[in-house]
Amino acid sequence: MVHRLPLFPLDIVLFPGTPLPLHIFEARYRTMLADCLEGDERFGILPVSREGGTPPPGSVGCTARIHASQLMEDGRSNVVVVGESRFAVKEYLVNDGVPYAVGSVEDFDDHDAGLVSPDGVNELRKLSREYLEALHALNDSPGTDTEFPEDAQALSFLVSAAIQVDTGIKQRLLSLRSTGERVRLLLRLMPPLVADLVGRAGIHDRARTNGKSPHHYSMDESL
Repeated sequence: MVHRLPLFPLDIVLFPGTPLPLHIFEARYRTMLADCLEGDERFGILPVSREGGTPPPGSVGCTARIHASQLMEDGRSNVVVVGESRFAVKEYLVNDGVPYAVGSVEDFDDHDAGLVSPDGVNELRKLSREYLEALHALNDSPGTDTEFPEDAQALSFLVSAAIQVDTGIKQRLLSLRSTGERVRLLLRLMPPLVADLVGRAGIHDRARTNGKSPHHYSMDESL
């Protein structure tokens, strides 16, 4: 399905099903936000180009639905959006009469969302629990009982959004059209990420307790 969508190029990757806080301050995006709030409350987030502007046609982004918006006295806004579906830009509508980018976009989805190894999904869920546990420990934040989706595609998006990796890697994860390939890539990425985070969490805990840590973080632990 092809449709018109306001576009917001950012050096951030939004994934379906995940929230993202944004601070809107540029005049053109203030206008975009106002237009979206008067309309269907949706715009598209996609990566900036290497030159810092709109990326070329064919680029993949994610539709952002405005969940909450707070207008400040000076015209800036704090908003929270939630990722919905992915899209690919077919073309930019240059004579649309608005100061922000607008594209003609088409739906973009996986070809094999239901064809993923259960063992791979279970391993990804296990690594994700270990990763989040270590992340909470490193940040001295209380752990949360994160519910990992049973659906492989939804799980792959949640994990892709959660891990701390280069934006280029996140964009690659977003742009894959195979759930199985995304899961396999995450299974290659996660072990060293978990090992690094667990190691840093252990050092942080020992430093915080003056070398007398009552906790031991293992890659075999889970929430």
